[in-house]
Amino acid sequence: MKVEFWVIGKTSEKYLEEGTGIFEKRLHNYLPFKYIVLPDIKSKSRVAQQLKMEEGRMILSKLSSDDYLVLLDERGNEFDSISLATWMEKKLSGPGKKMIFLVGGAFGFSEELYKRANEKIALSKLTFSHQMVRLFFLEQLYRAMTILKNEPYHNE
Repeated sequence: MKVEFWVIGKTSEKYLEEGTGIFEKRLHNYLPFKYIVLPDIKSKSRVAQQLKMEEGRMILSKLSSDDYLVLLDERGNEFDSISLATWMEKKLSGPGKKMIFLVGGAFGFSEELYKRANEKIALSKLTFSHQMVRLFFLEQLYRAMTILKNEPYHNE
């Protein structure tokens, strides 16, 4: 199964961009992986709800009906690193062709995206900026892959 990580807008912090680049590069050794930056929707006069709806429409237009969509959402299921690795192993051996992990914009997801999503996962009960989540998730995905390969990155 192919894995894609979709985010909205470019990262404004160089250190986050460097960190995500490191883990993106490492992930290519474990699975077919793409990191996709979707364009920001300009929000000069839009309110949060309208912005979420427009982002949702843009994202939905890019999804195929058989894509397995996982929202990174603070209200999603939480995993420890071993559990995430086990979950990934099950999903990667499943029937789908592509799994997409999605980080929403600054205001989160539209109701339409929540309805379309196959699952939601949370990285923590804490709230992180949508830019920091990129680095945290890529590191955890990399960690999960090393756990599945019995490599020494994760210390138990």
